[in-house]
Amino acid sequence: MRKIEVTDVSLRDGIQSLLATRVRTEDMIEVLKVLDKCGFWSLEVWGGATFDVCLRFLKEDPWERLRKFKENAPNTKLEMLLRGQNVVGYRHYADDVVEEFVKKAYDNGIEVFRIFDALNDTRNMQKSIETAKKVGAIVKGVLSYTISPVHTVEYYVKIAGELINMGIDIISIKDQAGLLSPKVAYDLVSALKSEYPDYPVHLHTQTTADLAEMAQLKGIEAGADMIDTVFYSLSCQTSHPPGETMIYVLREFGYQVDVDTDLYKKAGDMFKEIRAKYKKFDVLPPYPDVGVLLHQIPGGMITNFINQLREQNLEEKLEEVLEEVSRVREDLGYPPLVTPTSQIVGTQAFMNVLHGERYKVVTKETKDYVKGLYGRPPAPIKEEVLKKILGDEKPIYDKRPADLLEPELDKIREEAKEAGAKTEEDILSYALFPVVAKEFFEWREKVQKGEVPPVPVEDVEEQPCHEKAPVEFNITVHGEQYHVQIAGRGEETAGGRTFFIRLDGRLEEVVLQPIREVEVSGEGYEISEGSPVAPKRPKPRDVGDVTSPISGKVVNIKVNVGQEVKEGDVLLVVEAMKMENEIHSPVDGVVEEILVQVGESVNPDEVLIRIKPKRS
Repeated sequence: MRKIEVTDVSLRDGIQSLLATRVRTEDMIEVLKVLDKCGFWSLEVWGGATFDVCLRFLKEDPWERLRKFKENAPNTKLEMLLRGQNVVGYRHYADDVVEEFVKKAYDNGIEVFRIFDALNDTRNMQKSIETAKKVGAIVKGVLSYTISPVHTVEYYVKIAGELINMGIDIISIKDQAGLLSPKVAYDLVSALKSEYPDYPVHLHTQTTADLAEMAQLKGIEAGADMIDTVFYSLSCQTSHPPGETMIYVLREFGYQVDVDTDLYKKAGDMFKEIRAKYKKFDVLPPYPDVGVLLHQIPGGMITNFINQLREQNLEEKLEEVLEEVSRVREDLGYPPLVTPTSQIVGTQAFMNVLHGERYKVVTKETKDYVKGLYGRPPAPIKEEVLKKILGDEKPIYDKRPADLLEPELDKIREEAKEAGAKTEEDILSYALFPVVAKEFFEWREKVQKGEVPPVPVEDVEEQPCHEKAPVEFNITVHGEQYHVQIAGRGEETAGGRTFFIRLDGRLEEVVLQPIREVEVSGEGYEISEGSPVAPKRPKPRDVGDVTSPISGKVVNIKVNVGQEVKEGDVLLVVEAMKMENEIHSPVDGVVEEILVQVGESVNPDEVLIRIKPKRS
């Protein structure tokens, strides 16, 4: 009787695929305790988008989440998904960041690293594999599966050989978009087991197009040793096969699966109520997305993609953007759509649709990808696209991208501490996401001082203190609209009560004084003199008025007032949809005025920087 091992991915990829990763740690602990008793080979609970979302939206320390998970799951190996040289971010980081991150992840509880590269460029996986093996971890070397003229069975067998030479323990097939058909699963696993008989083969498949259960069964028939599943209440749609069902079927076929399915179902029962709590993010239709066989956007991205389009008030553009995704992917050499290439291709497709002209605006990440800074594309990039994006600049495909990067950690250590970093883990968080981490550190400091409640804006509707008042609304003043979210309130004083609000995404404190005419939670308040208000930026009128093509957050300002700039120079960087968008000078001239600060939210059609054009 052949034994099949099972990894449960409910509390990482399950929540990422269906609930935009927004589930808080406290809502998962009791479920985790049950999963820990089920007998899984491992529990994948960390990595992927969880790190970013913890800091950015949940205002949780991802390292603290990992430690809590380890404390509450002592019987099962904890596993994480690591993006190779991208770690858990969206760009390549220097080797010293990769090494230190892997070491700290292991120290804090990770025993299994599932390591992939979006382009299957094994040079980008080398450092993380090497470090994980040094610390004593188990490494799954990933083949990122996709469909294209170049992604053949022979291609993947070759990639697996390169990973084995780097020292991996397990060959892992990662079907992040749910594209792996039963036939290809059988053919691919057969080829891998024939070529590398001493290595276990692991199957990670998603149910987006309803192929996953069939693909897993045929893969196991071909010799696969391990599969990923989720409990039933986080299964299907863009998630994974329900483990209770798969285990039942496998046992019928005579395989040994040492998982307690009664306990597994209990965990699923517990999560039914938790999922209802996060219905705001539960936005997918209840039927398969067969369109994924064309657009290939993975489950972990699609819910975030919908939410991001909603934030831009462009939900009606979804189908048009999905069609453009297929075209951009072909232009760029058929990269598998998995983080960060899914974001690169998706955001570039969005820009093409938004501006009505393909590659009129190119994100920094798209340009870096085309230059070769993410690695070697699977197929050649279309020559006309290469020329439009790079001009006469030549791409660099013959070098390992990380070899072009200087060590980062020591350079940013003091900067991270000034931003609020307290530990080595904090410094790593800052190295990966400087703006987001700084905001988190500031939030954490205010929580520790009792100045704000330890609950982010996303969860305020759960708080009883706001039962009688709206917690999220738009205010229009003199034709200008501001988005307001109430985050909490402080104690009442003689001067009024302090409220904590987000104004167009920026956290502010306002002092409100009682009046009789307006009621908020049973109390009347008016804004006191001197309270901060949203900045009113002017509309663009002159050729030197610089705007952002997309709503987002300013993460870097590259110029100072009085500085001379040339047309095309980078003035500032706006982060939107997890990608950085460089904003360029429209003219030669001198920086006359800077109307934004790092960390501020901005919208299209408002002036961010004024350039005084140079007279000819």
